[in-house]
Amino acid sequence: METDGLLTTGSVNDDYGSSSGSGHAGAPGGRPMSYSVARESCSVEARSGDEDLYIQQAVVFIEDAIQYRSINHRVDARSLRLYRWYYSRIWQWGFGLTIAVVLLLAFVERPSSLSLSSDPRYRSKPWEPPCGFTESIEIVCLLIFTLDLAVKSYLIGWEEFRKNKWLIGYTVVLSVSVIDWVLSVSMLCDEKLRVRRLLRPFFLLQNSSLMKKTLKCIKRTLPEIASVILLLALHLCLFTMIGMLLFAKSEDPKKNGEWLLHFRNLPNSLTSLLVLLTTANNPDVMIPAYSLNRGYSIFFVMFSVIGTYCLMNLLTAIIYNQFRGYLLLSVQTSIIRRRLGIRAAFQVLSCQGAQEAAEECVRVELVLKVMSRVQMKNYYREAITTEALQFADAGTMDRDQFRKIFDELDKDRIKEHPPLPQYNSPVLQRLQLVFSHYYLTILGNVVALANVLCICTVLVINSEKSTAERDNYTLELINLCFILYYLFEMGVKIFALGCKGYLSYRNNVFDGFLTILLLVLQITIYITYRLPYSQWEPSSHGVMSLWEMVRLINMLIVFRFLRIIPDIKLMALVASTLLDLLKNLRAFAGILVVVYYVFAVFGIWLFEGAIKPPPEMSGLSNTTMENITSNYSMECGSYEQLNYWPNNFDDFGASIILLYDVMVVNNWQAFMDAYSRHTTEWSKIYFVCWWLTSSVMWVNLFVALILENFIYRWDRSHSCSVTDVERIRYQTSVQLMFREQIKEPTEEELLCQLHQHPHLHLHW
Repeated sequence: METDGLLTTGSVNDDYGSSSGSGHAGAPGGRPMSYSVARESCSVEARSGDEDLYIQQAVVFIEDAIQYRSINHRVDARSLRLYRWYYSRIWQWGFGLTIAVVLLLAFVERPSSLSLSSDPRYRSKPWEPPCGFTESIEIVCLLIFTLDLAVKSYLIGWEEFRKNKWLIGYTVVLSVSVIDWVLSVSMLCDEKLRVRRLLRPFFLLQNSSLMKKTLKCIKRTLPEIASVILLLALHLCLFTMIGMLLFAKSEDPKKNGEWLLHFRNLPNSLTSLLVLLTTANNPDVMIPAYSLNRGYSIFFVMFSVIGTYCLMNLLTAIIYNQFRGYLLLSVQTSIIRRRLGIRAAFQVLSCQGAQEAAEECVRVELVLKVMSRVQMKNYYREAITTEALQFADAGTMDRDQFRKIFDELDKDRIKEHPPLPQYNSPVLQRLQLVFSHYYLTILGNVVALANVLCICTVLVINSEKSTAERDNYTLELINLCFILYYLFEMGVKIFALGCKGYLSYRNNVFDGFLTILLLVLQITIYITYRLPYSQWEPSSHGVMSLWEMVRLINMLIVFRFLRIIPDIKLMALVASTLLDLLKNLRAFAGILVVVYYVFAVFGIWLFEGAIKPPPEMSGLSNTTMENITSNYSMECGSYEQLNYWPNNFDDFGASIILLYDVMVVNNWQAFMDAYSRHTTEWSKIYFVCWWLTSSVMWVNLFVALILENFIYRWDRSHSCSVTDVERIRYQTSVQLMFREQIKEPTEEELLCQLHQHPHLHLHW
């Protein structure tokens, strides 16, 4: 379940109805109680015996605060039970699986991606599902989405539903999808276009508050970078006109190489320089002119320096700066949501417990009862409970004390390793001291490096040999010696640290798992081949040949060498940054999936089957391709000459790979040229739009957030040792990265928000 951890720039109530961390704004009605707040006093208009309801409300408010959700939802007992069920792990995982299934249908539907190769020359006819197979799965998913919409609508109420654009869009998308599904079934799955396929990514978007707020920040960032985009366009147009003047057609055909290839007309000139902006066709684009006069290189160098190295990097800086500003505003709102949820829980408990007290307070026993019911990570629960027990003697805690115990949610998790086992024997104590020393880990890293060097040496020696000529037995015996040492190292570490202590280190878990796996493979080899009887034919025994099993062991040994990362501070910092990106930037990855999905569907609609190999090339192997070059003219550097046939829009899987190739911008002009030749010149707009969306906008945003994440971790870890980096598991989120720059909301702001709650109806 995602948290609503970043990218919210509206009010705390702007994201109703979105799951995975979004809150729900409730609608009027169903109020079980009414509060009157006058300075420090509180009175309750409620029936006696409703203590369980108040505790349940406080539990939900605290869970909302933990997940940065809005608290504006129904708070009666039945609605709270439904609310907690909706955010339960079972429903969230099930709903996420439903979204994944409906998105993955694109790989199975016609045109199916279920073939071994995407190359039209060798591609066998893919398996096409019978009519009604994918449609049956899809209608089940649509019914689940309908149930999700109904639950969200009930939790927020009709009044708020009418204000929520995402839920209205959800309703429209579901309606259109169902209508399109009915048409598809009525036409026996023979329709030309499936409109609902283009709408499926919406289900992923609406389910994640993070993605919706990421989109909002991107939308607000776009106007800020429009000036640089315009400057890039002006730069491109000016140099295009200058290039067309410099390389105009002359009377001497020998001097027309540059004009013929790159500056023949305006579209061709624009395309050539646009590709040069990405350096994909450098230096090819200037070779014809440069071979005639070296002075022409000044034109291309100036274009690249100004456009690629100045304007493009300036664009990255502006995207980073502007997006970071909106990100900070988003984090500010998320923090308000957390503080508001905690304040609402205190208000519920204090009003429930107040008799005629002159000052608001809550009973410690109520707080402990609430914490026992809250769904949260155990180490945070233990920390908050420990802080609350400090007020057990007083019996109550005031507002500031209640707020401070939840400050534990904003702290780093310090991982304490279990104590070392105690041995009575002096000899065992001395051995424990030796085997728990850091130098043993260094020795293990040196041995792992020696193992990798041995494998590298053998690979160099055997690089020109066939599988039958390789001396696999010698390499196998070398690996056996190293694996026995790895097993010894693991055993002595378990002896020194204890089983729980050994498993408390993530690098030990990684190292131990691979060591056991290597040992199992080694035993399997010796049982299967009964080494050292080298005269046996390896390929005649077992499911895998000896070479295949040795190769698998070697790959695992090379992979095991990653154990050195936690022992080198900078490498550990970089690796942990990458892991944090995987955890905390899911919203960006999700939107990238949406963008890929939409462009892939459009690509299939526009270009499916547009490029077909000549009949004489179909079914030919790579060895016979050279023999037909004389019969089929292929321009050097073209799609056909480069054998880019597997990159096409003939099915969804191939479309995804082609879009990735264009995003990387290496030789992307070959794809653009091929589809413009086989379809129309207007097809270039599709590829340019994809380049702007993926390579210019998305890659720059990703680089900006990598910088922000790494700078934060570098500043936090600069004074830490390697051991400290291992002990402190930074729960790095965007809120923590900007924590020092966030302004805490005042009591008046929180009370104002509580007063606007549609179900807690505060009276002043």
